[in-house]
Amino acid sequence: MYRLELTPRAQRDVDKLGGDDLERVVAAIRGLGEKPRPRGAKKIRGPHYRIRVGDWRVIYSVFDKDQLVIVGKVARRSKRTYKRVNELL
Repeated sequence: MYRLELTPRAQRDVDKLGGDDLERVVAAIRGLGEKPRPRGAKKIRGPHYRIRVGDWRVIYSVFDKDQLVIVGKVARRSKRTYKRVNELL
């Protein structure tokens, strides 16, 4: 089981969600603790991955040595979604 952490930015992003989107995104984030690379996860670069949750993207990093997943950003898909990924953590 991996330990989950959210950056302050990711926490703000999740706090802004409402209704069904909130439930689906939170369930997906919790699932990362069990399976940090679920089916459909895409490697962005380095330890950074993303998963799709409807229109939303959860961008996170996996550190196998420490059994740690850090969620850096939750955002709708746009041209800016993946910019500055290395600065998220």
